[in-house]
Parts: sequence; C-alpha cells; structure tokens
Amino acid sequence: MPNDSNLNNSEQGKSPGVIRFVNVSKIYPPGDVALQETSFEIQEGEFVCLIGPSGCGKSTILKLIAGLEFPDSGTILKPANVAMVFQNGALLPWRTARENAALGLEGESFARTIVRTETEKYLEMMGLSSLASKYPRELSGGERQRVGIARALAVQPKVLLLDEPFSSLDPKTTEDLHQDILKIWKGTGTTIVMVSHLIEEAVTLAERILLIKNFTLEKRFEVPLSRPRREQAAEFMKLTTQIRKDFFKE
Repeated sequence: MPNDSNLNNSEQGKSPGVIRFVNVSKIYPPGDVALQETSFEIQEGEFVCLIGPSGCGKSTILKLIAGLEFPDSGTILKPANVAMVFQNGALLPWRTARENAALGLEGESFARTIVRTETEKYLEMMGLSSLASKYPRELSGGERQRVGIARALAVQPKVLLLDEPFSSLDPKTTEDLHQDILKIWKGTGTTIVMVSHLIEEAVTLAERILLIKNFTLEKRFEVPLSRPRREQAAEFMKLTTQIRKDFFKE
C-alpha cells in the first residue's frame, strides 16, 4: 500500500480526512497521463478549491472523487454519498425544474411524498420555488445552475463537488451564486470541493486552495482571510499575487 510521505506535515497531524488521495495516478489510453502520484487530504466541512492550467488534472480529481473514474494506481478514501454539479447544470430538457431537482431522490426509491417535500425544500433554498414548473429552456443560465445545485443538495451529500459551475455566467449572477454557495456551506456543514479557473474566485470562496500543475499537486495555500472577502483589500491582493506567481511559474 502506498505510503503518505507526499502528504503535508500539517495534514499528517490531523485526523483522517473525509477525502484522502495517496499516490494516486490516472492514465487514459493510449497512455495519456491525467494525474500522477498525487496525495492530499480534505477535512470534513472544508471548502477547498482546485486551480491550475487547463488539462492539468483538476477535473480528473473531481471525477475520481465522484466515482465517475477510477485510479490506475494509488489509494482513494472517500464517502459514498457524493454529489456533483457540472458546468452547465446538466438538466434534462423534457423535465421541469422540480422534476430535474428530484432526479437523485427518485433513484433512491423514496416515497413520493418525501421526494416532493425534500425537492421543494432545496428549490426554495435556491430561490426557485416560483420557477419549479418551468422547463430548462425557459430558465436563464444562472437559474439552470441553481436547479443543478438544488438537485445535488437534495440527496444531502457528504461531499459536494462543483466543476467550474460559474464559468459561463455573468458577473452579477456569479456573485449572487457565490453568496448562495457560502450560505449553503455554512448552513449545512457539507464538505465542498470546487474546480475554478479564476484565482480571485478561489480566494473569495475557499478555506484552502490546491494548485494542480503537471498532473500532480504542486502547492497548497491556506486562506486565512475573514469574511466577507473583498478583492480590493490588501491581504486579498497579497495572497492572490502570491498564488498567481506560483500558478505561472515554469
């Protein structure tokens, strides 16, 4: 079994994380490396962002946590109850917002009344109660993404995975969803792992940032900033500049 020599010392001193990668590698045929000997831990209740250049392995990590992919070597420990929100919401066009949000619960064979109650609860949490009967084509991009988040939350996941969920949205909608995600995180205690292509977004949301480069974990950054976080604040800009230097370093 691989050892945990690649884990950060501070991580080794903590209790075992809710997610643990030990020397994990993933290779796609005909030999394309997607992830190489990567080790890290994420503690229960953390909000962690993965950043890095395109094609560096960020989304592969999310897929491995979600169980959509499996490692070729190494060890992954993770809970069974994991939900994922994709970039475009991934809604079924022939189902209403309510029906899309209920998909995960329907697969668990819950009674119809429970499915309805839980679905309505999370639609309301995401501000969608008045839009529950609308079809995806009748919703804005931000509203569709909210339905995707409601669907993920309805199964009460131990870990919520977000794969660049705001990349196609306008700045105002993105800012609103940032606040919603933070409220959900604080209110539910759910562990959140999010892939972002924006350093500023990662610093705004996360407690810890993992920089993925060359198909492995390059560096960890703690984000000890009080909330709410403002991009114009000196400490915010200082940390962002530090991360940017490592991001672009050859």
